[in-house]
Amino acid sequence: MSARFPTPRAPTSTTANADPNNALWRMREWFPDLDPQIHEALQTFHGELIKFNLRLNLISRTTEREADEVHFADCLSSAQLIGATGLTGPVYDVGSGNGLPGIVLGILNPQLAVQLVESDSRKCEFLKHAVHVLKLSNVQVMNVRLESLKDTNLGVGISRGFATIAKTILACNKIFRKGGKFYHLKGPSWSREIADIPSQLIAAWNPELVGEYSLPVSQSRRAVVCTTKIS
Repeated sequence: MSARFPTPRAPTSTTANADPNNALWRMREWFPDLDPQIHEALQTFHGELIKFNLRLNLISRTTEREADEVHFADCLSSAQLIGATGLTGPVYDVGSGNGLPGIVLGILNPQLAVQLVESDSRKCEFLKHAVHVLKLSNVQVMNVRLESLKDTNLGVGISRGFATIAKTILACNKIFRKGGKFYHLKGPSWSREIADIPSQLIAAWNPELVGEYSLPVSQSRRAVVCTTKIS
């Protein structure tokens, strides 16, 4: 499977395939240039996510029907921006929980090593199941608390819905090496989160906007912010 990061195409119709849970799947319409194998893997992951959601609360129940847009189109659009920066691994998906965006990155980049860091053992069982079903040899699950990685000197991190930017870099301050980068997938309030970073953390981390994008149907604004460890 080749890694390609196309800009999502605006919807041309209201038709969509639905799984048994009535969840929509419109990714082929929005990302028509993706390799068919990638589409198949993403749809398989989507199905597993919806199937296990009732038991594990992996995503908000209110987003199940539009999970293709709210979660998957969001992850692919952010991957477009992150991929443009020359992303290399291993990438640590911090507070992975439902595997978004880590598993999506692993599907898009078969050569990219991805570590899914999650402290909840039940969610880790789901992550291991998804990785097994998708046959992702490049993705590993780590059932650990973030602070237990203090001696690892991580180089690349990513999170979606884990915590505010300030809380995330505070938690990562002792486990990331100088020059390490953390990518934060955020909503429209990203600039406020940057403004709320305490001065002592600004002295250690340099935040910058990688780029913004809109989801294909709702046009909800999203952004990727990168914080670089500078000391």
